[in-house]
Formats: sequence, C-alpha cells, structure tokens
Amino acid sequence: MEILVPSETSTESFDVVLIGAGIMSATLGTMINQLEPTWSIGLFENLDKAGEESSSPWNNAGTGHSALCELNYAPAKADGTVDPAKAIGINEQFQVSRQFYSWAVENKRVADAGFINALPHMSFVIGEDHSKYLQARYDALKPNALFGEMEHTNDLDTINEWTPLVAKGRDASQKVAASRVASGTDVDFGRLTKDLTNSLGAAGASVNYGHKVKTLKRDGAGWEITVKDNASGAVKTVKAKFVFVGAGGGALSLLQKSGIDEIKGFGGFPVSGQFLRCTDDAIIDQHHAKVYGQASVGAPPMSVPHLDTRFVDGKRSLMFGPYAGFSMNFLKSTGQMDLPLSLRPHNIIPMLAVGKDNMSLTTYLIKEVLKSRAKKDEALAEYFPAADGSQWELITAGQRVQVIKKDAKKGGVLQFGTEVITSSDGSISGLLGASPGASTATPIMVGLLSRCFPKQFAGWETKLKEMIPSYGTKLNENPALYAEVKAATDKTLELN
Repeated sequence: MEILVPSETSTESFDVVLIGAGIMSATLGTMINQLEPTWSIGLFENLDKAGEESSSPWNNAGTGHSALCELNYAPAKADGTVDPAKAIGINEQFQVSRQFYSWAVENKRVADAGFINALPHMSFVIGEDHSKYLQARYDALKPNALFGEMEHTNDLDTINEWTPLVAKGRDASQKVAASRVASGTDVDFGRLTKDLTNSLGAAGASVNYGHKVKTLKRDGAGWEITVKDNASGAVKTVKAKFVFVGAGGGALSLLQKSGIDEIKGFGGFPVSGQFLRCTDDAIIDQHHAKVYGQASVGAPPMSVPHLDTRFVDGKRSLMFGPYAGFSMNFLKSTGQMDLPLSLRPHNIIPMLAVGKDNMSLTTYLIKEVLKSRAKKDEALAEYFPAADGSQWELITAGQRVQVIKKDAKKGGVLQFGTEVITSSDGSISGLLGASPGASTATPIMVGLLSRCFPKQFAGWETKLKEMIPSYGTKLNENPALYAEVKAATDKTLELN
C-alpha cells in the first residue's frame, strides 16, 4: 500500500476543485468562472494534457449526438411505431450545447470555431424489417421542428448521391433504406476541451496536469483532497468548498473514496472498443457523412456500427466501427485491477444481478473479442461494399464504463446513459456513464449547478441566458425560436 505523507507547507485552498480535465470539467469550470468570476478554481488531471481520455477525438464518437442518425434513441414499440420522445430530448440537449459553443466562440473562450464542422448525419439499414423500422422512425421524427430537415429514401441512386462509398459495389436487389439530416455536425471534443481548459487557466484557474488525486475526505463543510505530483512524487493537501469529479471511468473509484452515501449501490461495467481507420486519402475524400447503422442483438448502444467522417485537429479522417471488447480497466491509462477494486459490499448484488440478466451482452462481447481481422473487414463491407481491408488500420478507442445501479425489483440494472451523483449537501458531485456524454455536457452541467448551488442559482439565470439564449424554453415546441437560434449558432460556428 502506498503511504502518502503531505508536506506541512503544501496546502492549497479553492472554492471549486475539478478532478479530471475532460469536456465535463472544462464546461463546468468555464460556466462557474463566468457566473462567479471571484471564485477560485483548481483543476487536477492525472495525464499531461487536457482531453486525452474520453474526450479525445480518437476515443469519442464526435458525432455531436443529437439523435439525427443514432437509431438507439428512437426504439420501435411493440406495434411497430416509434416513440420520438427520447430522440427529441437528446436533440434539445445538444441545441443547448451548441449555444454554449457559440457563446464560447463569441467570448474568446476558445481559439476559434475549428472544433466543430458541418457534416451530414445519416442512418442506413439493410433488409425489409429494418427498412420498415426506419420508415416508422422518419414518420415519427419528421413532423417535429428539430427534425424538420430530415430526408428519407429507399432508392440506391439517392443513397449514392448522399454517400457514394455506401452505395458503390452494392447489390441493387438488396433492400436498403436511409434517412439523412444534411445539417449535422462533427465535434472534435479533444480540441474543444483543450481550448476551454486553456482559457480557464488564462482566467486565473490553477490548472495542474500530471497530478493524481489519491484521496478525498470530509473537512467540515468542504473537502480535503490528497494530490500527488506524478513527476516529482511530491504530495500536497488541497481544500475545497465544492468538488466535481469529472474523471471519466475513474469517477466511480473517487466517488467511492469520498464515502458519500449516494454512491452506494453503484458499480461499473467497462466496455472497450476498436475502430478501423482508413489510411488512403483518396478513399477518405469520397465520404462526407456520419452513417449510423442498426446495432446487433445484445450489443450495447455505444457499439452501433458507423462509417464516420472525423475532423481531428482540422484534418479529415474516416473510421469504421466500433468493435466492442472487454477489459477490466476503467481508463485507457489505468490497469486491469480497476474492476475488481471497484467491488464493494453495497454493489456486489447489483453487479451479480446485471451479470445474470445480461447474458446476451456477455455473449456479444465474447464474440467481438474473438472476431478475427477478416471478420472485422466483413463488417466494414456491409457499409462499404468495395472496401479493401489493406487500406484500413486497426486502432484502440476509449474505455466506456457503463453504470450499474441497484434496483428494487431486479437487484441491479445496467444503464447505458449518464448518471450524476451528488451528495445530500451538494458539496461534491460526479458523473458516471457514457453516451450521449460529451454532446450533452452543457445541459448536464446546468442541472448540476441547480442541484449543488440552489441558493445562488436563481441569481445566475440572467448570465445563463447569455450563454444559452433559449434557456428555459423547449425549442421543439417553439419552431420560430429554434429557427432563430439555429441561424445564429450556424453563423457564429461557421456551419453554413
């Protein structure tokens, strides 16, 4: 066991401490700095840069999850119709994030709008049953203001116009269908995170890379945090009135160390992933879209296959995947003991219950782990029939730790969304889970602020409305305001 002995002279105090330099901490820190400029902020990140884990563009889908193309946000009902409610809710959340991005550009909180690019979002399915579902989804979403631009087709020639690689070499007798929204986006969350974190430091926050948080414990109304400098080995004590744990897969362990009752019963199930990345610029230049398909039976939502244009540091790339896998580490930068070390008496029953009730997921992951490179190339060929596997390299994507939580009826359930854990006194909060994650960071952090700072929140609403002009309004229920907000953000973010 590592024994930590803080120096008597190495104590720092902050109003707010952010643990982890991902998009969540960057967003929350930026908001707090705007709402309360006199509050001191300390940020501690284990790695040497911001946005290197879940927010990295190679570890994050970058889709700007707005439910324009992701089919798992609009599941079919027993009668074959589709309930649009969840998709509308996800899109509403992304519109809030878009407005925050626009504010960040206008107020020089980011270098420029290069972190976001206009990119069509498309759903593509194969077979009669999937085609019927996609038609039902289109029928459910199209009448809504947020999805009014959606197009739909069963015509291969039209699909060829939208995404030539998907149509090239495809059997014309194959039943296919596609829906598209041309005004989708791709977001380089790594670049956005770095820019926001840099501006946070420039505004006076203490930003510390290569610093690992080892322990958290109560200190009166606040918190005492032990932090180790990875380079020197020096250990210091940091005191904070409020702590946000935005450490991605590492958040579960830190919240458990805090000892708050609200984390009891929660566990984590890590899912890893791989992608095929194209190495031929001639192929990359032929595809300009994010094309999402239908998930396999038993597959977790983040494993929905997609042929995906990405912009990373301004350079265009093309990826296909993900191919799900399993490893017991909760972050790419940590080890295989993460899962066993996360076990507690209070979460063993929920985790065992989830294992029992999710055998299809277990079977799916085993098949994915055993899938050969040839089988991976076959999966690529379903979306790009003329693909040459030699023009694609296999890369490892980020870890996603799915939330396991106790359930009165089942003992435990596996949750594929995000979960904000907040102590009863609001002095500490953290985020667990994955998709839609980064795309909805802004509304998630607004909700966190309202829970953790109830006395101040009403006084912040004027400034929040400056950052989010539609604050308090459902854009889908106000088409005129949606059109106004979209036009304004399109202009600022250079998406026209």
